[in-house]
Amino acid sequence: MAREARSVFEAGEIRTEFQNSGLSPHFLHRIWKYVIQNPNPNNYTKFEWDQIPNLPSPAYSLLRSNFKPLTSTLHSSLQSTDQVTTKLLIKLQNGAFVEAVIMRYDTRLGKYNGKPRPGGPRSTLCISSQVGCKMGCNFCATGSMGFKSNLSSGEIVEQLVHASRFSKIRNVVFMGMGEPLNNYNALVEAIHVMTGLPFQLSIKRITVSTVGIIHAINKLHSDLPGLNLAVSLHAPVQDIRCQIMPAARAFPVGKLMDTLQLYQKNSQQKIFIEYIMLDGVNDNEQQAHQLGKLLQTFEVVVNLIPFNPIGTISQFRTSSEHRVSGFQKILRGTYNIRTTVRKQMGQDISGACGQLVVNLPDKRSVENTGLLTDIEDIIRH
Repeated sequence: MAREARSVFEAGEIRTEFQNSGLSPHFLHRIWKYVIQNPNPNNYTKFEWDQIPNLPSPAYSLLRSNFKPLTSTLHSSLQSTDQVTTKLLIKLQNGAFVEAVIMRYDTRLGKYNGKPRPGGPRSTLCISSQVGCKMGCNFCATGSMGFKSNLSSGEIVEQLVHASRFSKIRNVVFMGMGEPLNNYNALVEAIHVMTGLPFQLSIKRITVSTVGIIHAINKLHSDLPGLNLAVSLHAPVQDIRCQIMPAARAFPVGKLMDTLQLYQKNSQQKIFIEYIMLDGVNDNEQQAHQLGKLLQTFEVVVNLIPFNPIGTISQFRTSSEHRVSGFQKILRGTYNIRTTVRKQMGQDISGACGQLVVNLPDKRSVENTGLLTDIEDIIRH
């Protein structure tokens, strides 16, 4: 039986094929650039590899026999009423679906340290690393899907290719469907492609979010130096963390903090701490002090995330603005920890934090307001 064709963005496999055929991997950048610049997003059956100029003749037959320009297709896109968020529903070769979200920002809005912010418009892409997720976080719609499969490195990169048809992507966050560090090898290979030609994204503008996979964090800095690390902490003590994140049983808070201390020592970078605000669960003043004490020896930015409703899952409620503000004041005032509140984007298209779950597009409309802050800006300042 013939082997299923692979994505041309499957970097490890295509490099191996080229080397085994005596071809230089140097030609891969030219191939990728041609595919990106000659879009035919939902019908590559008519794509002719021979159209790519100046390749060695054996390369054309190898490409025709073993690879596709893209193995995924853009099933649909949905624009939020906030006018800055677009959710992409992407169909994989095996028939499964994943979601990616484009978030557009203008850094000239607002001020930093009382001064106008430099820059201008740019876009961040939130990427999925798995179909579903095995972490089972009780506040997350993706967790309700269970784990289906890992994405290949090519399928991860193809999300960037699809998104590039809509907007020039400057930043990438691995905060979509799945636990990125549970698909470690594909993640690392995909990021290497994204930071090389022809994409040339800066590693400093790529953020990987994890619930705290300790053994993978220990490898991350050596494999991807300069990468931004975000940790979904969500509670300052182990019992509450396990209550809302069952997988946290495998990653005790104490051991996780030791791991992050070593990571920060080696990387010399700030760590981004994600903390979802759940009414009556993890949002009281005592818990703010516990969190402050836990993090006071680190260089971190804490991002407080208002809980997003996820359909029929009504176990949790969103913390009040007063509760969130009080929590923030304790972290800032008592512990001098930089603390931000995430402005929600794309709630009406289920594209906000914790809402990614494969559904056919719907047309719920909820207006979102407020200045938007990009994650990489927060970490670097």
